[in-house]
Amino acid sequence: MDLRIRPIGENDIEALAQLSLAAWEPVFRSFEQVLGHAICARVWPDGVASQPTDVEAICRDREKYTVWVAEVDGKAVGFIACALNFQSQVGEVYMLAVDPDYQNHGIGTALNVFALERMKEAGMKLAEVGTGGDPGHAPARRSYEKAGYTGLPLVRYHKEM
Repeated sequence: MDLRIRPIGENDIEALAQLSLAAWEPVFRSFEQVLGHAICARVWPDGVASQPTDVEAICRDREKYTVWVAEVDGKAVGFIACALNFQSQVGEVYMLAVDPDYQNHGIGTALNVFALERMKEAGMKLAEVGTGGDPGHAPARRSYEKAGYTGLPLVRYHKEM
């Protein structure tokens, strides 16, 4: 597998938005299983409908976010989006997705390591990422841990009224 990581191009955005739907489908399913339909509908009223729009917005906002694309044999198979805060010297991973057909090949970890190196080069002293503790986020947690992140368990409770 010939993996290359490169800056995002305008022609990548729509494909990455669609890739994110496939990559995060287990996350949406997990949320539904853990929280139930009623709470999911309240927390995410439009379900997955806004996901492509959210990804596209982050990919287009080049002032706030830097996005890198993982490419295998000329095909975009994943991406990572980061924001750098030069005042606090903290870099934050906002999004990470790998095409399900390419998961479990180290691409998520490679994207993480690449982003961490770019953050350090930019003067960041700390890198942060938030992710879910549900089963659907298990692959993301593994990728972050392989890249050297230390997890701090946090809990967010929901209750239907």
